[in-house]
This record gives sequence, C-alpha cells and structure tokens, in this order.
Amino acid sequence: MGEAIRSLSEQEIKEIIYKELPKLIREHPDVRSFLQNVLKQCPYKEVAESRFEILLEEIKRMREESERRWQESERKWRELKEESERKWRELMGEIKRLHRLYDVGIGAIGARWGFQAETTFREAIKGILEESFPVKVEKYLAMDEEGKVFGRPDQVELDLIIKDGEIIAGEIKSSMSKSDVYAFYRKVKFL
Repeated sequence: MGEAIRSLSEQEIKEIIYKELPKLIREHPDVRSFLQNVLKQCPYKEVAESRFEILLEEIKRMREESERRWQESERKWRELKEESERKWRELMGEIKRLHRLYDVGIGAIGARWGFQAETTFREAIKGILEESFPVKVEKYLAMDEEGKVFGRPDQVELDLIIKDGEIIAGEIKSSMSKSDVYAFYRKVKFL
C-alpha cells in the first residue's frame, strides 16, 4: 500500500483526504479522538485564537470609541443649539428694545417737529397777512372753566384777524382734519 500511495500526486491525496476523512471521523471514534488531540497541540490554533481575541478587542475598542465620539458630537450639537437659541433670544430682545427706542424717538421728533412746524407756519402766515393787508393778527387764549368746547375744562386758543375794529376768528394751522373744523366751530361759539 505504501507503494500505491507514493505513486499518487499531491492533488490526488488531498482529494482522497477530503472525501474519506469526514466518513472516517463519523465512523471511527478513535480517528476523531486522534484528530482532536492533534488539533489541540497545533500552534496555529493558539495563534488563531489569540488573533481572534485581538480582533474582538479591537472591534470592541472601535465600537466604544465610536460611541464616545457620537456622544461628544451630540453634546456639542446640543450646546451649539442652546447657544444659537440664546443668541437669537438676545438679538430679538435687542431688536425689540431698539424698536421701542426708535418709536419713542421718532414720536418725540415728530411732536417737536410738528409743534415747531406749526409755530413757524403760524408766524409765516401772520407775517404775510400783516404785510399784505391792513390787518393785525393776534392770538386769543382763554380758559374754558365749564368745558363747553372740549367737554372738560381746558384752554381755548384761536387766531384773531383784526381790521378796523372788526374781528375775524381764524385757525392758522399747517393741516386741518374734520375734527379740527368741528373744534374750531365750538371755539368760535365760545368766543
């Protein structure tokens, strides 16, 4: 039999082992036991197990590192989001504050400009009337104690144009509304 085995090629021997070995292991417990003992003594098994353990540890370490990075990213994202929301609230508060200041400032400027424009307009019209016609323009101020004009006690102001002892009541204003006309009518009745 030794001679017959020597005449076989390496490939033919491998094919016989692949074909016959599983059958031998199943049918002959002593062959199975022999192979187990051989494999236990094989240095490659320890190397393979060691490499497998190293790979498992490396996978575990990579997973833990990935989890740590993910948690760090989430923490940074939350911090950025909170910081962004805080800055947005601050910006909106500042915009609202500036808006209030702007409204108050524009209102004050408008009131001051309106008063000054009204006074300037009144003085200009007075000058034109007095220079162009033989009239005198006077301001009439009186206190309405009974509230006949405005429904409450208040000062009544009218512009009077005087010519040869004749008095013409007027209202020199840069603009006039319907309510101004009605107030003018009540002021004339009061005069």
